[in-house]
Amino acid sequence: MRIVQESSRKTVLEGRLAQDTSMSKEESESAAAALTYSLDEKEYGKQSSHLAFQASSSVTDGETWSEEDFAEVPVEFQEIFSGHTSPIARCRFSAAGTNVASASVDGTVRIWTYDSSTPTSRNATIYCGAEITSLDWEYKSDRLLLIGTAEGGIKAWNVDAKRVVCDLSTGAAFPNVLDLKCSPLEPIFVSAAASRGHGTKGIERMGFASLIAWNMKTWKPLTVLPLGEDPPAITSVCFNHNGKILAASATDGMIHMFDMSAGLPITGWPAHDSAASCVKFGPDEASIFSLGSDGKIFEWSLHNQGQVLWSQDSSRFISQGSSKLPRHEMALDTNGRRLLVTSNTLTSPLYQIQGKSRRQKTLPHGAPITSVDWHPMSQIFLTGSADHSVRVTSIP
Repeated sequence: MRIVQESSRKTVLEGRLAQDTSMSKEESESAAAALTYSLDEKEYGKQSSHLAFQASSSVTDGETWSEEDFAEVPVEFQEIFSGHTSPIARCRFSAAGTNVASASVDGTVRIWTYDSSTPTSRNATIYCGAEITSLDWEYKSDRLLLIGTAEGGIKAWNVDAKRVVCDLSTGAAFPNVLDLKCSPLEPIFVSAAASRGHGTKGIERMGFASLIAWNMKTWKPLTVLPLGEDPPAITSVCFNHNGKILAASATDGMIHMFDMSAGLPITGWPAHDSAASCVKFGPDEASIFSLGSDGKIFEWSLHNQGQVLWSQDSSRFISQGSSKLPRHEMALDTNGRRLLVTSNTLTSPLYQIQGKSRRQKTLPHGAPITSVDWHPMSQIFLTGSADHSVRVTSIP
């Protein structure tokens, strides 16, 4: 090892589902009817998060397993990057998978390579002067890295020019940039920022949400996505494959979905009894994965709202009390067959989603695992840790 009105929302969703999946017109109408619900504030408030656990019989696995029940994953190679001097906050593969960006809580971002055959011309160290809370690469050119901080800053770093090309702010009212996500096709990105809460740790540090779509050509806001009055903080956002639909997870356990063409909500549902920490579209666009701060993982059908297709309980690895923020994250491989989750222990759980259910764990770090990501094309994943290191691991 090397060191809108409900009817119009329903029509929009039918169209989006028909365009973005292989569903027939009848199937998309049925799915839209299942997913659409009233966003009237009173009706919205009646939704119970216990709906999340009214799972259908299609749930494949919801048992709690101890760490000892997880076999260590076979490793083809592992590279260890030790260029940080404080705990890792986020780590991300570039869109092509050739570069890695990793950020530590001291405000330092490093861009590096793990393959000796890859040119090191993009390697850089960026000092942001504030704790880094989010990272994302622009997809099309693979030249821009977005960096979000805990003081409301969003920087765009050009890896070829090696300079900051834009320095934005989410404003003093929403200083904590919890997530950034670039559209896979359009020159836009979405920022999820939060106001400061009244507490000192965990979910109490997060206040209300701000969700803004930005133009990456003008670096100006395009639209503020509506969330209602005093909305709970948005912890994670993700686009579907063509950027027409955005999903967002919130600290009240809700998952929200938006039509990005109209800039309006399509639907939403209560997914967790705890804060929802992370959300990911499945590779076939027919499901969404969500991770709760209590360690519960669900795969939700987009054809039938409330139907859970698959579930896991990773609470053995995720302890709410010891987590600084309820912002554990997960990563799906390019085929949607394996799911990796951050951990408050020294190893991360790795779940097999399709076929025979297998539970594996990563090789151990020296401290909890704070960030994970999966290579866009290969069976290679990243684990960033509070031990200041990032590991690149290739598995069969």
